[in-house]
Amino acid sequence: MSENTDPDWEYRPLRLPPGITRISAATQLTIHAEFSGWELSRVLLYSDGSRKVWLRRKRSTPGIRELRT
Repeated sequence: MSENTDPDWEYRPLRLPPGITRISAATQLTIHAEFSGWELSRVLLYSDGSRKVWLRRKRSTPGIRELRT
């Protein structure tokens, strides 16, 4: 199943440039996880040192709307 069509998860791609250290990348990803609920789904490391990261989080189920009477 493609990441973009998974009904249970929403995905956000993130590109990290080649100059970013592993510690800086981890810090950025930790901030996304801590404050926005994202978790690491996949990482691709390119030969130029850049990284493409996919973050994911559970889709929130909308609440039941109030019935008007």
